[in-house]
Amino acid sequence: MYNKVTLREMELKGKRVLLRVDFNVPLNSQLQITNDRRIRETLPTIQYLIDKGAKIIIVSHLGRPDGKVVPEFSMKPVADCLRMLLKKPILLSSDVSGTETYKFVRSMKEGDIVMTENVRFDPREMTNDAEFAKELAGIADVYCNDAFGTMHREHTSVCKIAEYLPSCIGFLVEKELQILGRALDNPKRPFVVIIGGAKIKDKISLISRMIDVADVLLIGGAMAYTFLRSEGYNMGRSIVEKDKLQLARLLLEKARTQHTKVVLPVDHMATGEFSFSADSVSVSTKKFPRTAIGMDIGPATIRAFKHYINKANTVLWNGPLGVAEFQKFAKGTTEIAQELANAKAYTIVGGGDSAKFIEQLDLQDKINHVSTGGGAMLKLLEGTDLPGLRYIKDKA
Repeated sequence: MYNKVTLREMELKGKRVLLRVDFNVPLNSQLQITNDRRIRETLPTIQYLIDKGAKIIIVSHLGRPDGKVVPEFSMKPVADCLRMLLKKPILLSSDVSGTETYKFVRSMKEGDIVMTENVRFDPREMTNDAEFAKELAGIADVYCNDAFGTMHREHTSVCKIAEYLPSCIGFLVEKELQILGRALDNPKRPFVVIIGGAKIKDKISLISRMIDVADVLLIGGAMAYTFLRSEGYNMGRSIVEKDKLQLARLLLEKARTQHTKVVLPVDHMATGEFSFSADSVSVSTKKFPRTAIGMDIGPATIRAFKHYINKANTVLWNGPLGVAEFQKFAKGTTEIAQELANAKAYTIVGGGDSAKFIEQLDLQDKINHVSTGGGAMLKLLEGTDLPGLRYIKDKA
């Protein structure tokens, strides 16, 4: 799929390497990191740079400060975490491309690490600004993008900077591209794709592409109600995108034409109100009450989904299968996550909600690959160009 220049092709000894990472990690009210996976995933790249004698300048964003200096989005907790993981001193600059960063960079020795302050504190980051890119390039000799989670953003430190420095991708980005590319281009079959979430409109391109490449498509979440309504079923007061009914019919027809099996829920956990505490009952698709609201896939659907997962050799999952943020309606998502953890298939999970759920259940070590990129993974699977890759040269 992609064959971009990596760190292995770069001369690194003594070079100042500006390393763009995605350290946009969750913080609690005390500004403590609650999940450091994105930081740990970049450690192979950082350690390789240290071992090769590079001078490492780490740049990342945190949160959405909207181009303003917002103290609660400071990179300090991240620098502290990385310092602990590497057991190595890390200087945190108070600016991004200003006086203090230049001062720190000038005094760097081989293997040293400097982290700049939040790159989104500068309003020029979000506009792919050439002058800001030149400023950032002015403190480095080499640019390395290891921020897969931001590859779909046309931001300065993700894209434009690569025009002004010899550039490459890091090992995390390389791993994501290899695994997701293999799933699209040469999956071990049967290839089963599970798609959940609320709205078809958010995943039209993904569903269409997966019909092209998958053997079986399992659809859950609220978007399933639109598909079922398009097939003539009454779905009560469940969320149905009425303006997408024709699209849903076309997608199902495309699947039939291409002999891709689409499995829709045959039963549901339904309530009389959209509430985390509402009582629910199991109802069939064929006899869905007119006053009910679907909140989760039902037991027969869970069994059907498990059947296809057990027959698969590759499984890709994106999106919750019910209102999983309400504990009472997380059963479908939970059971499918656990089934994936025990599956013989090669398993890939991506998308913010799905990955978060896997981690909440402490199943991440039982999944073959949990992607670090939500939006970037979706764009890649849809077949959409990732701006952050567009600026990196292909291998000769």
